[in-house]
Amino acid sequence: MNLRHIEIFHAVYVNGSVSGAARALNVSQPSVSKMLRHAESLLGFQLFQRTNGRLVPTEDAHTLFTEVSEIQDRVYALREAGKNLRRGSGGMLRVSALPSLALQALPTAVAQFLKTHENVKFDLQTVHHDDLLRKLFERETDIAIAYEVPPAAPIDHKPLGEGELVVFYREQDMPDAPARCDMNCLKGHRFISLATSGPMGQLFTQEVQRQGIVLDDVILARTFYIAAALVQQGVGMTVVDSFTAQASLAPGLAMRPLKPPITFGVHAMYLHNRPLTALATDFLKTLRSVIDVA
Repeated sequence: MNLRHIEIFHAVYVNGSVSGAARALNVSQPSVSKMLRHAESLLGFQLFQRTNGRLVPTEDAHTLFTEVSEIQDRVYALREAGKNLRRGSGGMLRVSALPSLALQALPTAVAQFLKTHENVKFDLQTVHHDDLLRKLFERETDIAIAYEVPPAAPIDHKPLGEGELVVFYREQDMPDAPARCDMNCLKGHRFISLATSGPMGQLFTQEVQRQGIVLDDVILARTFYIAAALVQQGVGMTVVDSFTAQASLAPGLAMRPLKPPITFGVHAMYLHNRPLTALATDFLKTLRSVIDVA
């Protein structure tokens, strides 16, 4: 049986007659009768018996209907998915992001997107840099939002904007901070280091080593969020990405970009053999606009 046979059988079974099935499918009664006979010929047994002007399913038909019903549901779902893709609405977007981007940028973009795409569902999760490729390859996510594109990996990516490293501190610890802080601003203060926190930590560490600066590292934090929380508790000051700092700002806290600037790109990554859908492309436009403002 092909899908047309299944559709005819399902319609006759549900409607109880050839005429009812024809109306439901918007086809002629002769074509329904012909396809039904052909299906019975292929199967080698009768599906319906005519009783008092109605088609009564045989026991074999009852057994077959259970399987056919599942197939019809999946075909219907496929058709609806196709319609949603054409309309750019509905469907599921599975997006993973670095914790720093998941604090504010990603939720803001999702909230804005849902205003014009009410039927879209999201599956959101945070992902650390070392797990990016695994999440994509194991199909746990469709899009990964991060700072550095892993080299030589079979993935494609779209640029979403730029961020930069900033000094994050309590205003009382540096009341006369300039518009941009050079590394000397960090001297004499307890410093929360992020040297082992992935590419951004390495980026900062390389600049510190290049300038020959010695900092008073009191704590080594593994994530930018922890470092920002320690600043809030008065432990010291730190250097984090601008997205974490922006999301963590509160009365008494401040951020200043570095001098010279240390910038980095933000990228949306996805598997080469799983290109972005129209819906995903639209969402990334929204995320890009949020990142541009941040």
